[in-house]
Amino acid sequence: MTGTRSYNSPIREERARETREAILHALYRLMSTSAVPDEIGMDAIAAEAGIQRRTIFRHFPTKDVLLTAFWPWLNALIGASIAPASFKDIVTGPQDAFPRFDAHEAAIRASLHSPTGRAMRAGMVPARRLRFAGALAAILENLPPADAQKVEALAHLLYSASAWEVLKDYGGLDGAQAGETASWALETILSAVASGSLPRT
Repeated sequence: MTGTRSYNSPIREERARETREAILHALYRLMSTSAVPDEIGMDAIAAEAGIQRRTIFRHFPTKDVLLTAFWPWLNALIGASIAPASFKDIVTGPQDAFPRFDAHEAAIRASLHSPTGRAMRAGMVPARRLRFAGALAAILENLPPADAQKVEALAHLLYSASAWEVLKDYGGLDGAQAGETASWALETILSAVASGSLPRT
């Protein structure tokens, strides 16, 4: 009996992983194609994934739990890092991530403009703030707290899907150009901070 359970456990785990992936992929496809992302319900997700509705709740007890899991999953699918370890990671982040956003444009825009998408991203804000604060700590430590807060806020803005969208829609840039622009702005600001030449406010 023990041997059977040991043999079956990896199989069950693999099937659970595959089902979880199918659910997340189904939500991604629906967000990429739906005109009204907020109207995507569990029934639609289940139908798209080819599973029963109750199966979703075995993996994600509520829709909020599913949405919380979706944003980091989407970033992993895109290949965009959401965990910068240093200010250099923040500087190069947009240049790496923004061209990837172009390949998943519909889902990224849905995450920006639908209440469902905003709620999904809002769940990641506390962890994101901690990561950015840690990555920027070494160069912000000598700034007055108010100035450090402003620089950190600008880093969040420039390394974001919102910046990608604005640079594309208002600046007429593609994802690669938008990434280069945002990374250049971050390098300019953070280099000035590191050298002590940031203008005081």
